[in-house]
Amino acid sequence: MELLEQRIQKDGAVKAGNVLKVDSFLNHQIDIGLLNEIGKEFKRLFADTNITKILTIEASGIAIAAIVAQYFNVPVVFAKKTQSINLDGSVYTTKIHSFTHQRDYDVIVSKKYISPEDHILVIDDFLANGCAVEGLIDMIQSAGATLEGVGIIIEKGFQDGGKRLRKKGIRVESLAIVDAMDDVTGKITFRH
Repeated sequence: MELLEQRIQKDGAVKAGNVLKVDSFLNHQIDIGLLNEIGKEFKRLFADTNITKILTIEASGIAIAAIVAQYFNVPVVFAKKTQSINLDGSVYTTKIHSFTHQRDYDVIVSKKYISPEDHILVIDDFLANGCAVEGLIDMIQSAGATLEGVGIIIEKGFQDGGKRLRKKGIRVESLAIVDAMDDVTGKITFRH
């Protein structure tokens, strides 16, 4: 998505350790106009599917998934990273490793929000090693629901998450795939 790539070039910042900061427009301060264009693009890419729910993980994925969901006219379910007294009944749980935070999380979703009848689109801001997405897919499979695909805003193509998911036959649509980043020069190269 050219608009997204231009924005990453303009406002993204490359940090040591293969970190791409896009917090000025995507996951701290959010450019709603850009997210609306992203939502339209995911609707176009997944127009051939019958999505009944969008699944994401807190926290960065929630705003993105909510904007995307309005184009599919479906609810958003988000996996929580902490148990809450408000979460009653049985839950699906899985363990994920966060590349960004360098820690493991137990994430949970109430069983009442994902059922075998659901056709689910996973939405997330980044795909690096694929741990978060694999955890969400594990929950979908545990529920007996159907995974229709994975929508990613920025994929780090030089890390193996996207390759591994696609090798398993999972449909992954990434709006911008970063092939290389240089934290010294700030240069970002995209795959087309």
